[in-house]
Parts: sequence; C-alpha cells; structure tokens
Amino acid sequence: MHIPTVLIEKRQHAISLLREHRAVLVALSGGVDSAVLLAMASEALGSGQVLAVTGRSGSVTEQEIHDAEQIARALGVRHEVVDTKEMDRPAYRANGGDRCFHCRTELFDVLGRIADARGMGAIAYGAILDDLGDDRPGMAAAREKGVLAPLLDANICKNDVRALASEYDLHVHDKPANACLASRIPMGSEVTLERLTEVSRAEAALRRLGFRQFRVRHHGEIARIELGDGEAVRLIDKRTRADVVRSVKEAGFRFVAVDLEGYGTSRLYSIEPDRDSGQ
Repeated sequence: MHIPTVLIEKRQHAISLLREHRAVLVALSGGVDSAVLLAMASEALGSGQVLAVTGRSGSVTEQEIHDAEQIARALGVRHEVVDTKEMDRPAYRANGGDRCFHCRTELFDVLGRIADARGMGAIAYGAILDDLGDDRPGMAAAREKGVLAPLLDANICKNDVRALASEYDLHVHDKPANACLASRIPMGSEVTLERLTEVSRAEAALRRLGFRQFRVRHHGEIARIELGDGEAVRLIDKRTRADVVRSVKEAGFRFVAVDLEGYGTSRLYSIEPDRDSGQ
C-alpha cells in the first residue's frame, strides 16, 4: 500500500516525539489508534523499551482484551492486563457528563504506578485529531496526568491511522470504532455491573450472529439496537430476526427494539469516546 508523503512525514513526527523518551508505557485498548501508537513506539525505541498495558474492568469486553493481546504479540511487545477500579468511584457510577474523566483518571493512576515501578518515564495513549471535535473528558484527564498523545501532536487523523495500521499489517486496521460498555447506558442512569454485563452479553451474541457495526443501548428492560449501514437489512430474514430477539433476551432484557435511525454515537446525550483513542 502506497503511503502519501504527508503521512510519512506525520509518522516520522510522531516517532521523533516518542524518541524523546528512553522508555514508554503505551495504553493499549485493542482498537486501531492505540495499536498504531504501539507500533510506532516499538519502531522508535525498540520493543524492549516499550510496555503495553490494557485496563480490564466491567466496561471492557473480552474481545477487546483478546485484540490487545494479539496486537502486542504481533509487534513483539511486552503486554500486561491490569484491573482498574473505576466502579469504586461514585462519580463514575453516577454517569454524569464527566464519567469518562473519572474512568480515565483511574486508568492513568494505575498506569502511572506501573510506569513508576518499572522506571518508565512516559505514558502515551492513542488520542488522534478527530477526537478534538467531540466533548472528551477523558482527554482532560490525560492532560492532567501528563499522558502523552503523540498521534494527536503529529496531526494524525482516523484515515491516517487506518492507512498506517494496514502498513504495519495490524489485524485491527479495519476494525469499527468502539466505545466502553458504559456508553450504552443513558447519561444520568447509574452504571452498574449488572447493566454492563447485560450489554456485554447482548453485543457478544450479535457478534456471534455475524453483525459487525452495532450498539446495544440499555433502557432498563428494553434493549435498543443500533445497526450500521447494510446491517439492518439482515433483519428481513425471519430466522435471523428470531435469533437476534432470542439472544438479546437471553442476555437479560425483556424487550428488543431496533432503532430506525441506525448506528450512532451521541443521540443518548452521553459522552462516548472510542476505546481505541480513550485508552
């Protein structure tokens, strides 16, 4: 794949920023943004000077953990999965407009302790240029904690990231953007482990049925499914529709509804950063 000169220059800028540090801990989410960041860090410093760390909690799916493990393994970078305790923070569970600030504060506190223990002077995460167009409390937490954002500083956008991921031969190069499971719960409704688990089970079921871009929104007894372009047409098939209803109900919901507006990220008036940039 041919990479435009301007993108080569952006990549070199990000790599030069990473080379200002002896060793870097990369927050690896399992998404494409942080995967490219990890590849660049390895290129800049050598895999021995890079540590990838993935936060695990009730709001993170096992698929994300699995993808993160695969990414680190493919790049030959050390990888650790650590538990984060955002559910212990009342402000996080309250699910206000600053929920992501408290989530990321917890994550970066955990990563900071690991970096200190390993003698790594820098932590980096995969924020990109596109993230500046949204309300991203998690980015405020990163700035407050002094976490680096080399891709953002190099003016790298989502299209750039996907092109670079293909160049690095990362299996997530075309992976749809994802957000933590807490984003499926309407703002103001408490984030609980039970609700996160119901959403996780429902989305895992849809993934097993072959759906690729979707969200399952939690409205108490009702699961509201948003489907990406070309996905909803599959529900015309009676058997597929029955499988969806059965699977989502088995996840813990009483009613299953399909949102006619389709896949979206902000109609719940909820802050919803992509996992691949937010971590």
